[in-house]
Amino acid sequence: MSPAARVRGLKPDWISDPKVWRTEALAGLVVALALIPEAISFSIIAGVDPAIGLFASFTMAVVISIVGGRRAMISAATGAVALVIAPLNREHGLGHLVAAVILAGVFQVVLGAVGVAKLMRFVPRSVMVGFVNALAILIFMAQVPEMRDVPWAVYPLIVGGLALMVFFPRITTVIPAPLVSIVILTVITVGAAIAVPTVGGKGALPSSLPVPGLPDVPFTLDTLTTIAPYAFAMALVGLMESLMTAKLVDEITDTPSNKTRESIGQGIANVVTGFFGGMGGCAMIGQTMINVKVSGARTRLSTFLAGAFLMVLCIVCGPVVSDIPMAALVAVMIMVSFATFDWHSVTPKTLKRMPAGEIAVMVITVACVVATHNLAVGVVVGSVTAMVVFAKRVAHLAEVTAVAGSDGRTVVYQVTGELFFASSNDLVGRFDYATDADKVVIDLSAAHIWDASSVAALDAVETKYAQCGKTVEITGLNDPSADLHGRLTGELAGSH
Repeated sequence: MSPAARVRGLKPDWISDPKVWRTEALAGLVVALALIPEAISFSIIAGVDPAIGLFASFTMAVVISIVGGRRAMISAATGAVALVIAPLNREHGLGHLVAAVILAGVFQVVLGAVGVAKLMRFVPRSVMVGFVNALAILIFMAQVPEMRDVPWAVYPLIVGGLALMVFFPRITTVIPAPLVSIVILTVITVGAAIAVPTVGGKGALPSSLPVPGLPDVPFTLDTLTTIAPYAFAMALVGLMESLMTAKLVDEITDTPSNKTRESIGQGIANVVTGFFGGMGGCAMIGQTMINVKVSGARTRLSTFLAGAFLMVLCIVCGPVVSDIPMAALVAVMIMVSFATFDWHSVTPKTLKRMPAGEIAVMVITVACVVATHNLAVGVVVGSVTAMVVFAKRVAHLAEVTAVAGSDGRTVVYQVTGELFFASSNDLVGRFDYATDADKVVIDLSAAHIWDASSVAALDAVETKYAQCGKTVEITGLNDPSADLHGRLTGELAGSH
């Protein structure tokens, strides 16, 4: 390969392919339009000026497009982060909130560096499906307030917007249908002077770029102890939502992502956002779905342009953007919620074939998320439930079978399955201590010892046979089991 060819191979797709550039640019524009009312709404939840949320969305998107580990994923100000830091802002003011955002970013960098992203492998598919379905429900529920106590004209506008997004792609996919829908509905409402809620009604848009600076707080230990709990909670919630979103985009695009880099990138983005006076954020699943699933974006360019267009729209095109009817953006988000929901997971055919435990985990995940409006809570509760279901299922796989020895003075017990705290609990009761032969062999060649509970149970079996004047020999241990048994046997007296 020539040097020129190698250089071309290192270039991002959008540099050499105008079609990719157009797709990414238009996707970024649609996402930027959708980010504006969301950022303003989250600012209200956090109790800060709308500009604080918009600045956070700008800096998060631009920074994560460079340092993040998942291409085409959108990070911005989010409701989950707003809920976590709102009490801090109410009690101590904006300075403490900004300081907490910076500290949360530092926590995320540290957590990413120590490998917290690897915990994602323990999130089962049933939890992932529940997470996606709950997300779709939350996106839809977030639109309901925009459809209450509004002029009647809002409803035909929403229906018209949905119809445009369904049928316009049949004509062409060069321009994203959501962008076409937003433009047409805005032209109709402005041209016909239809009085409906608009983006401008959500709050004033900023007229200048954010300026970097230090948070207005005393740099004391008291300040640190005040903000640390909120910062740590924000770091955990932000990482969980971001990593779950990255995993979802991996599946949609059938491409891998670097979860460790994403974790550290989220931290860097929050640190930068804090120094620019923003309210912090994490991956936005709804806007990411617009970018990836609806608009077809696949590169970092769309993420960068979403942040850049956001500021351009606010500062340069503020009056025009303010006239966009909320009905147009509601229609986009309703379309996103329907596209996000995993309809296959709730079909009668799927439910009939799926194990009851898997269905229960999915339903519990959805219920927890919808009840708390916190995706992180649902993921944690769902994962714990899945572990309990798995432990209960595996516990029944441990079997003990007695076989008479060839010499008539020995009995052999063959143990099969996984021995851990749940399955080893009833192990002691599976032996016939009083009537067995003088020598007992416990064959573990088809079993595996996982924890101290299993070693303690085997010690208890040996003790009971010794009380009857009989000897026990344990055979067939694989190397890890032999190592664990050798280190703990006889050291766990009283633990069983």
